[in-house]
Amino acid sequence: MGHRLVLFIAGLLLAVGLGNAAIVPSTQQILSSGAQPRLAKKELEIVRHELHKAEIIPTVIDNFIPSLLVGAKWGDKEATLGNTLKPKYLEDKPKIYLHDPVRHHKEKDQKSDCASGKSTTAPPSTYVLALTDPDAPSREDPKWSEFCHWIAISPYEENKNTGHSDGSCLGSLTKREIDLDEIIEYKPPAPPEKTGKHRYVLLAFVPANGTTERIYPSKPGDRKHWGYEVDEDTAGYEAENGEQWWNWNEDKDMKNRQNTPGVRRWARENGLVPVGANFIYAKHE
Repeated sequence: MGHRLVLFIAGLLLAVGLGNAAIVPSTQQILSSGAQPRLAKKELEIVRHELHKAEIIPTVIDNFIPSLLVGAKWGDKEATLGNTLKPKYLEDKPKIYLHDPVRHHKEKDQKSDCASGKSTTAPPSTYVLALTDPDAPSREDPKWSEFCHWIAISPYEENKNTGHSDGSCLGSLTKREIDLDEIIEYKPPAPPEKTGKHRYVLLAFVPANGTTERIYPSKPGDRKHWGYEVDEDTAGYEAENGEQWWNWNEDKDMKNRQNTPGVRRWARENGLVPVGANFIYAKHE
């Protein structure tokens, strides 16, 4: 997990006055085992708050309760829930860090079981990461929305036995970088000129049925609209069952933007549910 993101979330916790326990260095105060999970849950609540604030919920993804913190680093630059990064820093695919703060604190008390060879939690599922731009070509005129920038999946081998490449028996994620195989090659954000800031949303998914077996998410046929057919003359998309997902001409106030073709639709079709998210803003230089 990136250091700046942890500091950012800690700052928000202080700013909104969540909880009664002060956030101070461990040398000054040792939080009780009960207080640590509560603070971890507050971290996750802040993620959802920022997603709502940026209208990522509900325009990109349905409302959900995050269970993981998602970190993304491009060199020494990282995503901190809505910071602005210049496109020149985003040319290479990011390193991804996943962290389950609640289980991490709980498992600190389970190391004796771990040392004795008993697994205390179930192994993690395969993780699927997706990067999407809902503001293509601009937030005011998102007729190309959404644009798929990246889909990647954690290698199946990482999920055997414990799910940890370091061989530990803890079944959930501690703060660590995860390896990823690309389903859709990373395409760097490149907002067009005079289109303002774009939101670039990174979402982490797991199989909805909880399987730890190998999964095969589909590869979208195109990046624009995530490969879904959209008549750009009428800016409308209709699902095979006749359900109207989105019509831009009828929805310029964006009240029904949650029906746009994109990562939400793709995830549903592949039996995936969101467990974490992060995002940045970027604009043409």
